[in-house]
Amino acid sequence: MSTEHCPLSSFTASCFLLYDHSYSFTMGNFAANEGLSIFVILVWLGINAFLFVHFYMAFLTDKWFYTRVLLGHALSWARAPAACLNFNCMLILLPVCRNLLTFLRGTIQCCSRTAARQLDRNITFHKLVAYMIAFHTAVHIIAHLFNFEYFMDAQLNRNGSILPFVLSEIGSGDNASFLNPIRTNETNPTIVMFTTIAGVTGVAITLALILIITSSMEVIRRSYFEVFWFTHHLFVIFFIGLVIHGAGRIVRGQTLASLTANNLTLCADQFKDWGEMGSNCTVPEFAGNPPMTWKWVVGPMILYVCERLVRFYRSHQKVVITKVVMHPSKTLELQMKRKGFHMEVGQYVFIQCPSVSRLEWHPFTLTSAPEEDYFSAHIRIVGDWTEALYKACAGDKTEPQEAWKLPKLAIDGPFGTASEDVFRYEVVMLVGAGIGVTPFASILKSVWYKRIQNNQDVFTKKIYFYWLCPETEAFEWFADLLQSLEGQMAEKGVTDFLSYNIYLTRWKETEAAHFRVHHEAENDPITGLKQKTLYGKPNWDNEFTNISSKHPGTKVGVFLCGPPQLGKSLEKQSLSHSEGDVKFIFNKENF
Repeated sequence: MSTEHCPLSSFTASCFLLYDHSYSFTMGNFAANEGLSIFVILVWLGINAFLFVHFYMAFLTDKWFYTRVLLGHALSWARAPAACLNFNCMLILLPVCRNLLTFLRGTIQCCSRTAARQLDRNITFHKLVAYMIAFHTAVHIIAHLFNFEYFMDAQLNRNGSILPFVLSEIGSGDNASFLNPIRTNETNPTIVMFTTIAGVTGVAITLALILIITSSMEVIRRSYFEVFWFTHHLFVIFFIGLVIHGAGRIVRGQTLASLTANNLTLCADQFKDWGEMGSNCTVPEFAGNPPMTWKWVVGPMILYVCERLVRFYRSHQKVVITKVVMHPSKTLELQMKRKGFHMEVGQYVFIQCPSVSRLEWHPFTLTSAPEEDYFSAHIRIVGDWTEALYKACAGDKTEPQEAWKLPKLAIDGPFGTASEDVFRYEVVMLVGAGIGVTPFASILKSVWYKRIQNNQDVFTKKIYFYWLCPETEAFEWFADLLQSLEGQMAEKGVTDFLSYNIYLTRWKETEAAHFRVHHEAENDPITGLKQKTLYGKPNWDNEFTNISSKHPGTKVGVFLCGPPQLGKSLEKQSLSHSEGDVKFIFNKENF
């Protein structure tokens, strides 16, 4: 099983964490930067609460009086979460419509960067909605289990002097005006569950949801991404079952005509005389509500189908591999071209290689700059899929490969990320951990084209770049780019624009001392750069303090691609150093 999908692998889009929200110790500053996010969550929770209470009360009306005689408040406890399920199932697909989000982000960015940042939390919101769906599903199922027991008890207690049994007998034969879906005392509720539309679809929906949620656990997603990916597509069964779940109309209430013709207060106590000569009370008639779920989810479903059609069309556009480079650290660089392809810094694409697998799509951050006439991805060989791609591209051969022998690729994307905001800050901190340096290749290349090669004025005046690597192998491919930037900046006289620090985190100063004694050259012996490699882990408190003192009155954008532990550390530092007129802007982006 491949591991290249790991959310913390920087060669995949799923690893990229971007931090870009202001924090300070004042509540006003917190509200200014987190206010919109909190507002969105509160509105979402408020709508859920409103729907629950509204539909709970709606089933306490006269229409459902006789249904409550059988079921009690379990009726409301089943129907209220069902309404919330409809609402959340309407939302669950929207955060994964990547093309829609990319379009919206580009559209509203010019108006409100704060609003655009909310779109970068799409997967976080997707997860929250999923948790809410799981919660309401559990409540809905438990309530209906009680309902089935109540329905069965009403049939088993065959006493004509009690109202529940009388209600259960209504609609015998071919009369569709029944109230109790369990028609005889010999019927097993389990049989009803698997022979009715509501029962079969309910079981299918529940099983699909359980598989989707369990396969989404981090341990599964990291180690067995294919299991997560393919199991997630059970959402198709989930939505089909959801739409037709209510078609059987198994929950039934008194019809309006019957309710109008009978005085409920009077007739409820005279149930023994229903329909008899001289009685003012006829046998009540019942009907189920028409299915309503489709009205909630049809819009998002159409949007998602359109999303998939767009992605299907784009993935079938011809992609030409113009160059294959195999870097020493088992990193495969693919340079490609596709007609009409346009990208921004830090964006990502999904790559499929039909000769390896027609089903697997893998996300990779683009390492090229928008100014280049090609787009590229650096793919670390760490799993079976990447290994197969590596061999298909003749990475294991020493002789040059003829172009026509290279495998065909399909590209879906590019898709937008919050890293597009990097040039909106005057001062920027870029922190890459291990192979997490990948998205910053695109940013640094774009900086080189904009400011150094084309003499273009950019808003960003200073970049602090930190690269943390456990071993020297990770330096090999990216060091070439840094060497090029270093030489060009020296030639143009703009060496102060980019400050970078490279750390070997698993090497300590005592272990590196002997190495340095024998390599006292002008350039670093590991990277070949003028800036010497540092050993151990950076002191973030000192780094943030130093930047604060150099850039008073500035908002500093902090961008990270790396593990959550490092993210928590940087978040803490951003909090503690956002004082006075210096703000470290820290925002989390999820894929």
